[in-house]
Amino acid sequence: MKMYDDQLIVVTGGAGFIGSNLISYFNSKGMTNIIVVDELGTDEKWKNLVGKRFVDIIEKHQFFDWLQGREREIEAFIHLGACSDTTEQNASFLLENNYRFSVKLAEYALNNNHRFIYASSAATYGDGARGFSDDHGLLGDLHPLNMYGYSKHLFDLWVQSQGVIDKVVGLKYFNVFGPYERHKGRMASVVYHVLPKARKEGVIRLFKSSEPDKFSDGGQQRDFIYVKDAARMTAEFLENDSAGIYNIGRGIPETWNDLATAVFHAIEKPVNIEYFDMPEDLAGKYQNYTCADVKKVKHVLGKTAECEPLADSVKDYVNNHLVEG
Repeated sequence: MKMYDDQLIVVTGGAGFIGSNLISYFNSKGMTNIIVVDELGTDEKWKNLVGKRFVDIIEKHQFFDWLQGREREIEAFIHLGACSDTTEQNASFLLENNYRFSVKLAEYALNNNHRFIYASSAATYGDGARGFSDDHGLLGDLHPLNMYGYSKHLFDLWVQSQGVIDKVVGLKYFNVFGPYERHKGRMASVVYHVLPKARKEGVIRLFKSSEPDKFSDGGQQRDFIYVKDAARMTAEFLENDSAGIYNIGRGIPETWNDLATAVFHAIEKPVNIEYFDMPEDLAGKYQNYTCADVKKVKHVLGKTAECEPLADSVKDYVNNHLVEG
């Protein structure tokens, strides 16, 4: 007999940024058969789960013990748990946390015929010199710029080398922003960080360009995607049997100046942007351009892959989630 009426969907990193938004989306569809796996620790990440409905929360260090004997209760894993700090210097930690943990969980899921959907990252593409195509044949040519990107890339390569790329789903998230990112600290989105100063002083400060011959100050381009769109697209892979690695982005490169302008418009203030030097720990490890090739994901998801315009997403985030009252 099953412990619960429905088979379980296990969301690792469920109290995190994309994970908590994914649970919100599931709840909006009436789905509560969710197991949250995370390390809540002593920060306020637990607040991301307030008001959400799920079966249980399992601490990461207890997770594999908890899995024993529950093979028939589980329908799918959505593996979002990872250290996502692009400035993390401890390579051994990233290997253990982002790569080896993922291998162990994937082996469990595959051995028990569970749907396995995992988070890769656009950081695997490096500086973009080799493009942003999610063609599996190009995986071996990618050169990430930081250890975080490399830890994600290693798992993509493992999936390919084990011959299971047609049995799992890997999602390369591009520049995601939106609600439930406060706990990320420095790694939270620019929208989150610049809003207080924009409201109080009427100014937004952005990095100067590290490649002025290619990009003006604030003219660096990213593929920004609202987390609500990213969560919806992720959930959609439970509704089909597609496999492989897919980009999760809008396929539209927009500048940091565009993003800052959208913030000013959301709070109805005049545009006023200043620029400052990039911190040394980011120099040479910073992506000045990203743009997802979204042909594959649009073919699989159809209209579900259509996303809100940047200005509309920023306005929703600012006015409905960040501005008090």
